[in-house]
Amino acid sequence: MPICTTCTHPIAHLYTVYESAYNLRLEQCSNCQAFADPYVEHDSLTLLLDLILLKRSVYRHLLYNRGTEPSRAHNLSKNQNTDHQLHKPALRDKEHLREKARWWLILQLGGGLLAVDAFIRWAHLNPLMSSSISLWTAETNIAFLRIMIGCFIEMVAFHGGVVFASFFVMMLSDWIRSWGSSSPPVASGVRQEFRYSLIPLTIFYSSLTKLFLLFLLSIWRPSSSVTKASTSSTTPYYWDTSYYDNPFIASALEIWDEDKLDREWVVRNVLGGMAAGFGLRVVLDCHPIYTTIVILVGWVVKTAVAGLLKDWVGGDEHSGEVWLAYSIP
Repeated sequence: MPICTTCTHPIAHLYTVYESAYNLRLEQCSNCQAFADPYVEHDSLTLLLDLILLKRSVYRHLLYNRGTEPSRAHNLSKNQNTDHQLHKPALRDKEHLREKARWWLILQLGGGLLAVDAFIRWAHLNPLMSSSISLWTAETNIAFLRIMIGCFIEMVAFHGGVVFASFFVMMLSDWIRSWGSSSPPVASGVRQEFRYSLIPLTIFYSSLTKLFLLFLLSIWRPSSSVTKASTSSTTPYYWDTSYYDNPFIASALEIWDEDKLDREWVVRNVLGGMAAGFGLRVVLDCHPIYTTIVILVGWVVKTAVAGLLKDWVGGDEHSGEVWLAYSIP
């Protein structure tokens, strides 16, 4: 059953279709009186932008409401007079089809994001090779395939750790809510429609923000500083602090020097972890402390697997350390 993207209250239908697919009316939520899901009328570009901006409502639309059938105007009277028990087998079949479609989407997103992540890591492990297409030989292809296999193993380890931790976190959260209460707590619409397939799908959606910023950092590298850097393209970028008399401002700008701050590492680790935690908070419907624990468990599992794979994937000590540095999602 779909839910309201504002208050997560379950709702029978998101919109009603009249005569044609383009003649529709959005349904209002009976709990908060807002439109149940305004994203029904939005295009894919708007969904992608809001997903990169980590808007909670677009997560609820994509995870719970995407693909749900609308209400037909000519069937309203018939549906109101029909016993609900007759629709239970049909509802189970629809839910089964939605679950299969969800797993198929997970495979599609996982395959695409796996290829992007493997190329980004390959570019960091082989910065000179990635800048020349003539160096794509059989040896470099084997190295890229090895990195992709390593990324796949790490992805499975991370998602397995997150699902395992989510199971115990939800049990703990439900126990704390029911502890000291005479009546069982009322589950929200998010928890009522929860499926374990939503966890990897949420993580894949959350990783779009990280990969988008990593893509920008890959194609728009900072130019060399005029005052401290030479004409070599491999020289790190330095902020020119000669224009600032305040030593605090100069010290704050120097933190962003390339030899002191790895922007790709910050985006992959800090922002990637925060985005994944935000997405899991939407799905698990729990306190941010619990989602932080879930992400930390996934990081520990994935880092342990990355430590086992670094010698096989990297090939030498330096490449193995770079692999570990970029192994956290």
